[in-house]
Amino acid sequence: MLNYLWAAMIVIGIVYGAFTGNMTAVSDGALDSAKEAVTLCITMLGVMSLWTGLMEIANRSGLIDKCTKAILPLMQWLFPGVPKDHDAMQHITTNVIANFLGLGWAATPAGLRAMKALSELNVENSRASTDMCTFLVINISSIQLIPVNIIAYRSQYGSVNPTAIVAPAILATTVSTLAAIVFCKIMAGKSA
Repeated sequence: MLNYLWAAMIVIGIVYGAFTGNMTAVSDGALDSAKEAVTLCITMLGVMSLWTGLMEIANRSGLIDKCTKAILPLMQWLFPGVPKDHDAMQHITTNVIANFLGLGWAATPAGLRAMKALSELNVENSRASTDMCTFLVINISSIQLIPVNIIAYRSQYGSVNPTAIVAPAILATTVSTLAAIVFCKIMAGKSA
């Protein structure tokens, strides 16, 4: 559906530009936007590579294992259907830690592995388990200490103070994550 919406907006813009005699502006806008998109992608590729690499180093050094043990009681409370020694728990924890540090892209591989491991634990394959739904909702709300991606975007677009977003981001993501946890616990109670 979204593809049709985007296609319709593009066609309407081109047709409007043609009827108003602004095809040059439409062409210039498309080319400028394409150039800006490539520049932004290159910048974000560097940020993503840095943080994904740091997460891999943290994983290989044992730091993720130590963090997993530290927050294991919270993870067991959030995901009661996941055995504490199952691979899913480590992947979930890695994802949560990466999201907490604001490393959304570095969190993605762990999130995919976590969902795959959770699907192996799911006895009812036709629908998502409570733990799968909880993981998805908490992953989406993702409490963040440092919103790295937003800081990078703000820096790319010339913000005078790209880190000014840190305090509002901490507040907003804390509230969204607490709301997500409350929602998940209420829904888990209803399905039990």
